[in-house]
Amino acid sequence: MQGAKRKVTQAVLYELVAVLFVAPAMAFAFDKGLAHSGALALLLSLLALSWNMLFNSLFEYWEARQKERARTFGRRLLHALGFEGGLTLLLVPVMAWWLEISWWQALVADIGLLAFFFFYAFAFQWAFDLVFGVPESARDGVPCACSG
Repeated sequence: MQGAKRKVTQAVLYELVAVLFVAPAMAFAFDKGLAHSGALALLLSLLALSWNMLFNSLFEYWEARQKERARTFGRRLLHALGFEGGLTLLLVPVMAWWLEISWWQALVADIGLLAFFFFYAFAFQWAFDLVFGVPESARDGVPCACSG
C-alpha cells in the first residue's frame, strides 16, 4: 500500500489504536468511567490530528521562505519542540477541564501521554510496516521522491 491511501490508513489506525489504549488508562488513573475517558481520548486524538495538519502547514510555509531550506538537525528539533509545545498548550487545558483536575495534574498527565506516544509511535509504525509493507521511499534501490 502506497501514497495517500497508506497515509490515511496509517493515521486512522494510529489514532484508533491509541484511543483504545489511552481511554482505559485514563479511566483507571483518574477514576473516571470508560465512556468519559474514551470521549476525552477521542477529543484529544482529534485535537492532535488537527494540530498536526495546521502546524505542519504553518511550518512548511515558514520553511519555504527561509534562505536555507535544508532539514538540519536544528530545524528538525525546532519542528519537534514547536509541535509538542503547541500540542501541550492545547491539551493541558482540555484535560484539566474535562477531568476536573489542576493544570499541574493535567501537565503531568500530558507528559505521561508524551512518554507513551514516544514508544507507541515506534511500535505502531514497525507493526504497520510489517502488515502493510514499507513505503517505496524506504525500499532499497527505489529513488525517494520526497524532499528533505
